[in-house]
Amino acid sequence: MQNATITDKLREECGVFGAFGKEASLAELAYYGVFSLQHRGQESAGIAVSDGSSIASFKGQGLISDVFTKEVIMDLTRSNDKVAVAHTRYSTAGAKGIINAQPLVAQYLNGGIALAHNGNLVNAKKIRRDLEKEGYLFQTDSDTECILNILAKNKYRGHVSALGEVVRLAEGAYSLAMIYDGKLIGLRDPAGIRPLCIGKKNDTWIIASESCALTTVGAELVRDVEPGELIVIDESGLSSYILSDRRQDGGLCIFEYIYFARPDTTINNKSVYLQRHKMGQQLAKEAPVEADIVTPVPDSGRSAAVGYSQAANIPFTEGLIKNRYVARTFITPEQSEREIKVRLKLSPIPEVFKDKRVVLVDDSIVRGTTIKSLINIIKEAGAKEVHVRISSPPYVSPCYYGIDTPDADNLAAALYTPEEIMENIDADSLHYLSLDGLLKSVGGEKTDYCNACFTKNYFAGRIKNE
Repeated sequence: MQNATITDKLREECGVFGAFGKEASLAELAYYGVFSLQHRGQESAGIAVSDGSSIASFKGQGLISDVFTKEVIMDLTRSNDKVAVAHTRYSTAGAKGIINAQPLVAQYLNGGIALAHNGNLVNAKKIRRDLEKEGYLFQTDSDTECILNILAKNKYRGHVSALGEVVRLAEGAYSLAMIYDGKLIGLRDPAGIRPLCIGKKNDTWIIASESCALTTVGAELVRDVEPGELIVIDESGLSSYILSDRRQDGGLCIFEYIYFARPDTTINNKSVYLQRHKMGQQLAKEAPVEADIVTPVPDSGRSAAVGYSQAANIPFTEGLIKNRYVARTFITPEQSEREIKVRLKLSPIPEVFKDKRVVLVDDSIVRGTTIKSLINIIKEAGAKEVHVRISSPPYVSPCYYGIDTPDADNLAAALYTPEEIMENIDADSLHYLSLDGLLKSVGGEKTDYCNACFTKNYFAGRIKNE
């Protein structure tokens, strides 16, 4: 296989959180809410709060706990604030660095906007060119600023019409949380590719990328924002506007159920944990094997591994221990360095693996570098056989809707057959969950989800950012 230059795992662009109400500290509420979404992005974070006329904000690079000290939260806390938005980012559009950290803030006479975006616009370059020709200025190279300038251009039309222009012009994926003239706004693209939900805590309304953020702050899940739906929250409560009935084939990114969302999240009234558990059960039916133990790749393969174990009647055992004080494993060119970084992150328990036939379960294979190192580690610990089971179909095509994936010429499944991958990673057998099996697990038809990474069926606008 080709050498990888970055981490072997897929990375989601970001998480968004917003709140409107009379909490003692909306900044603190936003901090805890976006902290629960840290898994969606680890590059930068930001919080903005508003009293309806002015916006105060703070952004920084790094993990949320590093960016927001107690002193920063105290500085952001104002007694008359009524709305807040927060963001955690991993860049897929726009360069890394503090300049592209969100929320993006624009203030003007008697109002302002603070915008947090999850997703990726596939026609951002065209929008930017058109706006620049009209004299609009850009301070960043983030596609999110295209949305900000569309809103600025159409502000005179009112917030509903201005956001309608975003839906009309923007192609691709966007779930937005924003402060807009003292209101809390939520907007989801017409295909509903990225998740967004609504919650409530006493008299405080909340929107968030995942329901796990609601649980953290003590709010109850009300419902998901519908595809193409605009949510406006102010002193009069929540108002809903359907800005597009353009229901395309495809919808929610199916990888939210496979990997991205936290297991304790609910999306479209479905428990993410239970869907992954069902994937493991279905995988056991499709790819049985004689083995002594089932073990997951922590933490991404755990839910599916439990399902596989139960369906196959093979004991589930935690054989790999994750070092939770190691940051993401950024793969370096030299094989020896790659393996050292994997060993820093995951360590085997020799007593678990000695003389055992092992079923190793994970959610996906992207480049194949990490799984190969893990198989070597497990066999060095004494395993007789390692059978790899993947709870999703082969990942054959890049994502253009807000996930950091390599080009097809760096995707293992796009370059090799499963048999060739099995040999390359030194597995004794390798099986993926079929697409039909995946859909059976999560419920629905192919046209209910975005599954372009498995099928190359790109439905949401152009696939190239042009």
